[in-house]
Amino acid sequence: MRACLSRLPGKRARPVLRGLRRSNAPELPDEWAGEATPDGMQHLLERAKWDADAVRDDLRDYVVEHLGDDQAVLVMDETGDLKKGTATVGVQRQYTGTAGRIENSQVAVHLVCATPHGHAAVDRELYMPRVWVEDPDRCRAAGMDPEQVLFATKPQLAAAMIERFLDAGHQAAWATGDEVYGGSPALLDTMAAHGLGYVMATSCRTEVTTPAGKFRVDALMRKVPRRAWQRLSAGRGAKGPRHYDWATIDLVPEVTPGTYRLLIRRNRTTGELAYYRCYSPHPVPLHVLVRVAGTRWRIEETFQSGTGLVGLDQHQVRHFTPWQRWTTLAMLAHAFLAVVRAAEHRLRPAPQGLIVLTCNEIQHLFTTPAQPTHDPRSHRLRWSLWRRRHQARARDCHYRRRQSET
Repeated sequence: MRACLSRLPGKRARPVLRGLRRSNAPELPDEWAGEATPDGMQHLLERAKWDADAVRDDLRDYVVEHLGDDQAVLVMDETGDLKKGTATVGVQRQYTGTAGRIENSQVAVHLVCATPHGHAAVDRELYMPRVWVEDPDRCRAAGMDPEQVLFATKPQLAAAMIERFLDAGHQAAWATGDEVYGGSPALLDTMAAHGLGYVMATSCRTEVTTPAGKFRVDALMRKVPRRAWQRLSAGRGAKGPRHYDWATIDLVPEVTPGTYRLLIRRNRTTGELAYYRCYSPHPVPLHVLVRVAGTRWRIEETFQSGTGLVGLDQHQVRHFTPWQRWTTLAMLAHAFLAVVRAAEHRLRPAPQGLIVLTCNEIQHLFTTPAQPTHDPRSHRLRWSLWRRRHQARARDCHYRRRQSET
């Protein structure tokens, strides 16, 4: 963390960590610094001389150092911010999962490193629609050099981030993503070529090759015998273990040697199906593929906590450099919370009757001012214990109800 903060100019490090939270204004860090105007933050984002990509690289090292694991999973996905007008960099009418429909929005692809210790974003790329790339004046007005703006699909952006992660000397065992990324043969080949196993969601219309021939995956599902399905949990959710029925089908090896399989998930209640293309350098048991598939939800948690705790979506900026800097600083603040959470879990396990410390609770302890008539530290801790005890009761009720249903 010190390496990251040392790259920021002046006295902005502590206010950035404490002030980036959900608000409709980028001046909060200046409030925490005790300044009268938001000019300092605007200077940090727009005019100050510092390299956001260098901070990103230090952030990636920081996350790997404190959360890293030899079975780390790299999770890729995009998030969209709804915007008005057409001047903000990268904005156009396009599909965004944030709204679940086509909206005027700005879309960015993120890469999250997830391990049993925690998860945090380690890279980001702004998706530039083709209409922007083909309009040099528009790019120039948004603070970008038109000669350096090249069109790249979302899977291509994800591939570039994965290669940056691996080229930096970091290790990961797996990667996972949704159908946008699982439907890109080039991305799948890139990961396999690096020896990176993957469990990637794919469309029901996808065709795969088995020893018996080429079939659509939904047609293959109907050939799975009843005895081949296994009930396994994809991980613990807010309301308990997420149990599904799972089955696998062997596929013909592709360009890179290894084990290729089709993984099928069936909802035990609704019968809804999901399909995953899987690769591993060496054979692995079914429960490992299921665990990796379940890890994909970590990036949704990262987006939710990133927007709710550190203002990931609150960048009121139009140009590319401020967007890049704000996003990097928000990622840095969130990574700090994730690392503190991991350390608390390791060094001070939660006593009976309390949930473990969450990023939300840690952020609350850092940023919520106490009433002046109370001792600040004891006041915050009393409220923290009350919230964790209340949440533990709610969790236990959810888990008991889920177990009774299954």
